[in-house]
Amino acid sequence: MFKSVFAKYVTAVMLIFVIGFALMLFVMTSIVNNSMLDDKAVRMSGILDQAEVFLRREMDDCTEEHFRETLDTVMADPAARLPELMGALTASDDSMTVLLADLSGTVCWQSERSQSGNAVGSVLPDTVLETVRRGESYSGSVPLSFSLYPSDDLLCAKQLTDANGHICGTIAVVCEDLQSAVITGELSKSVVSAALLVLLAILIAVYFISDRVTGPLRGMYVATEQFANGNFDTRVPVPKNGRDEVVQLAQAFNRMAESLEHLEGLRNSFIANVSHDLRTPMTTIIGFTEEIRDGVIPQSEQDHYLEIIANEAKRLSRLVASLLDISRIQAGDRKFTPTPFDICEMGRVILISFEQQIDEKKLDVSFECESDRMIVLADHDAIYQIFYNICHNAVKFSKPGGAFRVRIRFSRDHKVLVSVYNEGEGIPEEDLPYIFDRFYKSDKSRGLDKSGAGLGLFIAKTIIQAHGEKIWAQSEEGKWCEFFFTLTKAEQQEKGADA
Repeated sequence: MFKSVFAKYVTAVMLIFVIGFALMLFVMTSIVNNSMLDDKAVRMSGILDQAEVFLRREMDDCTEEHFRETLDTVMADPAARLPELMGALTASDDSMTVLLADLSGTVCWQSERSQSGNAVGSVLPDTVLETVRRGESYSGSVPLSFSLYPSDDLLCAKQLTDANGHICGTIAVVCEDLQSAVITGELSKSVVSAALLVLLAILIAVYFISDRVTGPLRGMYVATEQFANGNFDTRVPVPKNGRDEVVQLAQAFNRMAESLEHLEGLRNSFIANVSHDLRTPMTTIIGFTEEIRDGVIPQSEQDHYLEIIANEAKRLSRLVASLLDISRIQAGDRKFTPTPFDICEMGRVILISFEQQIDEKKLDVSFECESDRMIVLADHDAIYQIFYNICHNAVKFSKPGGAFRVRIRFSRDHKVLVSVYNEGEGIPEEDLPYIFDRFYKSDKSRGLDKSGAGLGLFIAKTIIQAHGEKIWAQSEEGKWCEFFFTLTKAEQQEKGADA
């Protein structure tokens, strides 16, 4: 029935208002009704006392057996004026009536009133009579057989005695139709009128609030549909003023959209890069192989071209290995086995492996290790892969005669910090946040390096994170670049295990 959030929101608010208004009306009606009942009870008690005084003064030696005769005589006496006096007691409120009953509870006389049935001959309720016969006054709501209204009536009653103190009957004052008067009174009308005005104001407020709440949600729905169609440049309008959850959701949605757009761009770039990196060596291999087979290349030059073919095949092998490595990492199939080893010794071995390239570029090499031996706990082969690749990139992108520095030291958080620094082209500031992304390969990097696939740093980041460590980079474009990664000291791990 209610498909939209707006409809559900409005319905919920309306239900809350209606329930709240009903409860408020009930409470207010109860309070006013109880207040009116208390006021009526006080007035009825006063009337009861005055009526008793009038009757006691006029009724002498009235026994139970002669109650009806005495009452008729007194009421018919013009000098006593009792009917007139009794009627005057209730003149201010036509809902009240004075009743006179014998000891059996049968009503013998009632004062005139406009809103009453004929009570004469009816019997007062047993609950009233039981209280009165004990010599106590009764006050409460009871059903009366002669009442014209279905609701209970308020009744006050007590024993009637003559001037000599003889118990001769019961005197009562009854007030009918209180609840109906309250319900249909001016208070209910005022409350209902005020409620309608409040309801109108709430509807207006709910409309604008709901529109503010559901507007961004509708925008997100449209944006999602656009995403499904491949349009990743769609954004959700964000209200300028506001810091509520809806605004935060819209902002988070736009950040997600930007990430998806960037990821889609990287994916497309990755496909283009991999296609290029696969096509180039394959074209070279096929071309030179056919030329050698057809005898186009002389026998004396075949060794040179066979070496080119071998290098291109190795290049393809490295690319495929990187792709497989990524697939294994994403699938969780590559397991890492931490073992203690000397990271300084590993650094020395790696530097020696680049001796030829370093000499060719005449690099200013510096190797610093804070201690002769710095034992770390990590997967040896995985860390070697990362360390080697970072050093390889540093040497490759260093300018001739530039500085190349490897430093291994203890950090402030009791980790081993490895850094590799080189002077060269550096990394552009706009590219620096993305160099560890899965599909990233900067244009400048491609201009300098046609053999890479742009996968090495993503693999490095994944491996380091699997060890619970960090990897990052700093750079100044056109001047220098430095990569950092942390490792856990072996002794620190051992102490933790002993504890």
